[in-house]
Amino acid sequence: MRLKTIAFLALLPVALHAEEPWGKVDLQTAKSLHDKACTSCHIRMYGGDGSKMYLRDGRMLSNKLEVLQRVTSCNAMVNSGWFPEEEGAVAAWLNQHYYRFEN
Repeated sequence: MRLKTIAFLALLPVALHAEEPWGKVDLQTAKSLHDKACTSCHIRMYGGDGSKMYLRDGRMLSNKLEVLQRVTSCNAMVNSGWFPEEEGAVAAWLNQHYYRFEN
């Protein structure tokens, strides 16, 4: 029984991390990171304030992990120089403000 408890407790952080693919993030910096690196490209692509990128019909993202993967891909394409925790913060911010995926 004790071994099962230890194994459960050892795996608990992995299970909790699976719920949030971006881990613990600082949402305070996320909006400014997004605005500096993402907005101009999105405006060129969609016009207006660029938020149509997230709100358009037929968007291809369907869960939190895909949001994080897209942010990581965009970071590489525009060479923002973000660290993984910054990518995670922007992904979490996007999910909170636009996507609202539960898992």
